[in-house]
Amino acid sequence: MYSTRISRRVRAPRAAVYRALLDADSVATWRAPEGMSAEVHAFDGRQGGRFRVSLIYEAPTGTGKSGGRTDTYHGHFERLVPDEQVVEVVEFETADPTMRGVMTMTTTLSDVDGGTEIVMVHDGVPDAVPVADNELGTRMSLDNLARLVEDGH
Repeated sequence: MYSTRISRRVRAPRAAVYRALLDADSVATWRAPEGMSAEVHAFDGRQGGRFRVSLIYEAPTGTGKSGGRTDTYHGHFERLVPDEQVVEVVEFETADPTMRGVMTMTTTLSDVDGGTEIVMVHDGVPDAVPVADNELGTRMSLDNLARLVEDGH
């Protein structure tokens, strides 16, 4: 298992970014990297609240961790600090033992000139997930999040 750390600056206040992290419709919009779509099955954006999300490859050749073209994960919000931090504990739904294990995603928000810096740290990522894929997918998701909050939706 390994960890990654990706950051992105956005031209939006921390409060707007924080809301987008905890809103099911927003998550369905920003969480999926390019070439994928997201389906939010369950989502309770409170501390201790549970969620279940599927990321679906759009290309018929995409291979998902959960089977078919789908990566499904579930988890809960371990810690919420309003407008500052979201800690999610997640696990892939998969029969593949190399993809199993609990991961922690910590998203920290801080003020920067003209907006917010978002730092997303993934801890406990299964070794079977290529580091480059995790980093690229996270960057794409954060780009989507930036577009969402900078457009004011």
